[in-house]
Amino acid sequence: MSAAPAYGEDKGGSAGPGEPEYGHDPASGGIFSSDYKRHDDLKEMLDTNKDSLKLEAMKRIVAMIARGKNASDLFPAVVKNVACKNIEVKKLVYVYLVRYAEEQQDLALLSISTFQRGLKDPNQLIRASALRVLSSIRVPIIVPIMMLAIKEAASDMSPYVRKTAAHAIPKLYSLDSDQKDQLIEVIEKLLADKTTLVAGSVVMAFEEVCPERIDLIHKNYRKLCNLLIDVEEWGQVVIISMLTRYARTQFLSPTQNESLLEENPEKAFYGSEEDEAKGPGSEEAANTALPARKPYVMDPDHRLLLRNTKPLLQSRSAAVVMAVAQLYFHLAPKAEVGVIAKALVRLLRSHSEVQYVVLQNVATMSIKRRGMFEPYLKSFYIRSTDPTQIKILKLEVLTNLANETNIPTVLREFQTYIRSMDKDFVAATIQAIGRCATNIGRVRDTCLNGLVQLLSNRDELVVAESVVVLKKLLQVRPAQHGDVIKRLAKLTDSIQVPMARASILWLIGEYCEHVPKIAPDVLRKMAKSFTAEEDIVKLQVINLAAKLYLTNSKQTKLLTQYVLSLAKYDQNYDIRDRARFTRQLIVPSEQGGALSRHAKKLFLAPKPAPVLESSFKDRDHFQLGSLSHLLNAKATGYQELPDWPEEAPDPSVRNVEVPEWTKCSNREKRKEKEKPFYSDSEGESGPTESADSDPESESASDSKSSSESGSGESSSESDSEDQEEEKGRSSESEQSEEEGGKRKMKKRKKVTEGQGDGSSSDEGSDSSSSSSESEKTSETEEEQVEPASWRKKTPPSGKSAPVAKEISLLDLEDFTPPSVQPVSPPTIVSTSLATDLEGLTLTDSPLVPSLLSPGSGAGRQELLHRVAGEGLAVDYTFSRQPFSGDPHMVSVHIHFSNSSDTPIKGLHVGTPKLPAGISIQEFPEIESLAPGESTTAVMGINFCDSTQAATFQLCTQTRQFYVSIQPPVGELMAPVFMSENEFKKEQDLQAGR
Repeated sequence: MSAAPAYGEDKGGSAGPGEPEYGHDPASGGIFSSDYKRHDDLKEMLDTNKDSLKLEAMKRIVAMIARGKNASDLFPAVVKNVACKNIEVKKLVYVYLVRYAEEQQDLALLSISTFQRGLKDPNQLIRASALRVLSSIRVPIIVPIMMLAIKEAASDMSPYVRKTAAHAIPKLYSLDSDQKDQLIEVIEKLLADKTTLVAGSVVMAFEEVCPERIDLIHKNYRKLCNLLIDVEEWGQVVIISMLTRYARTQFLSPTQNESLLEENPEKAFYGSEEDEAKGPGSEEAANTALPARKPYVMDPDHRLLLRNTKPLLQSRSAAVVMAVAQLYFHLAPKAEVGVIAKALVRLLRSHSEVQYVVLQNVATMSIKRRGMFEPYLKSFYIRSTDPTQIKILKLEVLTNLANETNIPTVLREFQTYIRSMDKDFVAATIQAIGRCATNIGRVRDTCLNGLVQLLSNRDELVVAESVVVLKKLLQVRPAQHGDVIKRLAKLTDSIQVPMARASILWLIGEYCEHVPKIAPDVLRKMAKSFTAEEDIVKLQVINLAAKLYLTNSKQTKLLTQYVLSLAKYDQNYDIRDRARFTRQLIVPSEQGGALSRHAKKLFLAPKPAPVLESSFKDRDHFQLGSLSHLLNAKATGYQELPDWPEEAPDPSVRNVEVPEWTKCSNREKRKEKEKPFYSDSEGESGPTESADSDPESESASDSKSSSESGSGESSSESDSEDQEEEKGRSSESEQSEEEGGKRKMKKRKKVTEGQGDGSSSDEGSDSSSSSSESEKTSETEEEQVEPASWRKKTPPSGKSAPVAKEISLLDLEDFTPPSVQPVSPPTIVSTSLATDLEGLTLTDSPLVPSLLSPGSGAGRQELLHRVAGEGLAVDYTFSRQPFSGDPHMVSVHIHFSNSSDTPIKGLHVGTPKLPAGISIQEFPEIESLAPGESTTAVMGINFCDSTQAATFQLCTQTRQFYVSIQPPVGELMAPVFMSENEFKKEQDLQAGR
């Protein structure tokens, strides 16, 4: 190979900063002097036995494809190297084959056996690439081979290969739709995959193959919600879009009984505008109909979806933020939709393409939810550097947000925009002024005067657009604006824009009685230039002649006949037909006499004033963020957003049974060792963790766990999360002091995940002013669905510890870092940690267990708010004592208080909805609770060593309330009392192991 050294020479020069690190510039000479010579040299390199030359050749070929060069003639030389033993060469060969396998099907079929061997390769990348190439060969004869390969790949140990199998499913379905049943089986199997890498791809395959099989999602719904935060961005968009349609079929509408959750709380409290417009009879009918409706209670799975998608509003991907925004717009209660406004405004700082899509959706949202974007009015002000399409969309949003309060500011902005050099933008601004004048009555005269002043503008396009808008505004009160009509009539000599001339003629003809002297003269001028006018102007000239003939026939009879005779021989058949029809209608004759008597009613009938509406008014029937919404037309493959069901489907279809061998593995170990629930050995992990952990992180974890207890999230936790928590708890008791730092990092990670899953009070502080107010309005509904406390526990001293404000991606307008106040050590320690440390002394004497009284447990947590409970307020505390009836149960004190005016009777526990392995010992029924009285009951709960919530019904004689108790991890630990010396001995023993 005498030419081999030439391949290694750097004749083409090293790769520049804008080029790939491999290959050479085609324009630099050397072996790239011509396409023909270049391809021959590459073929010669691929035919060598040296892997280094093959690798270099494949790099150059892939670089050619990346530059858009055609490399299809190299297919025979490349496909021969598919069996190369060099992994790097094989990867690049598969990349090439994926690109050209569909074009060169005959040659690709010759290597089918090689691809099948590649499916068994030990390297997961090779297996995935072989499947990708196999699915790219669009030949029906290999459908059975593809199906077998997909089924094998779906069971592969590598999640990357399973992901590739999910990608191959739509390709096979498009090639042979008869394989749908077998592909659905594969999709069902992959949907049960617990790997985040596979989730997005299999949901995409589900959407392509069988979107109607909603039953496949039931068992995987909660898992998809919990995995959503960790899926890649592309998968997040696909999953959120699918879950939006799923929720519209499985949950009730949150706005069906939302009379108290309007955007304006005060107006909604006393009655909406629609209620005021209706008469007293309709109000009585509404009152009689309301008791028949059941009060709306949000499904916990519905709340789970909203809660787990809310953190994604801070995603770096605009597509993810847009997907979450459309989900909240279509699924969330009105009071909670406001949280998406700040995230969407943040996207307006991105590229113009992103701005265009976001503004399209904001324009649609701002029509129904105007108050959501009003605090961000200045964010939609137009910059001179914005493209025209962005300017017009921002103008649309500003017009939608205009109201009685901000209209002076908006009109001042519009006055500035009129002086722009962009004529299309100026025309859109004049139309926006007309819409503001129509929608807001008190500025109608101001807008009219401004538009009249624009009639003297030097730019003809500005004048023409002003005339068109004035024509619509003058129809509201034409009698008061006769001078304006006269001024417009004078413009017929100067203005040449057809639409403007036609608008002036229509105004003069419609209100000819207000200008009886000017109208005939205008018709005379237009008759002279009739043949040179545009078609739209000719039609209005015919209408003007007919109206003047009916109102002032003495002066315009001959003139009208002249115009109709000219129109009779016009080239346009529409104008000819209009002229013949008008002549028969207004001129009496023997045949048309009956019709001519109604000519005035036809031509001079009063016409209602036009309503200027937004072009985005009817776009909300398309799903926001979709291509169909962007185009305002149904695109191919678009799936309609389903309507809300009238009755909620059975929620039990989403329950997943936990396998027996994963339920209580720790409990079985304890049974083998014959140790009770509160044993000394297991109690070691409690004090050890408290002593080794940082107080600040302990306080944070305690507060987060309290917020999670009210979220009701445990009912939808996946099996994998339960196993991880059980493993974490069992490993904590075996960790040594030297590994304390690792435990801290794990604990902080869990706290961070809990904060992302639950809607904590920190998120409320980061949200905008408007969204925070709306979230306060929905607090009652939140607590009804998730009755546990959302508030942080306060130290015993009653002073709340200052908390450093977290800097969120949404808080971009405030660039000043938050000030952190110095925190004293006593205030950092949380209530539960301080209680744990109360019994610690520095003496060698053993502690007495009686020091830990039942009243020294954690602080009260809210179970049922008094508003949601109609006067019944329920709190609960963990007494940190074993339950008297069963040592495996945790004793929970339930505190009842009656804040209503009537006694509450028959307090008892209804049918519980418990995950597998969890059991409840009910408290005795409370016969009656008088107004203002309080009482306490004790119940036992066996959480089965998990943090899953115990959900049950709290019933009275008249009502039933769904409540749930979710234990923090610390409440599942048994206290162990020992001296300092004993503690150090145990610590040394653990370290020695």
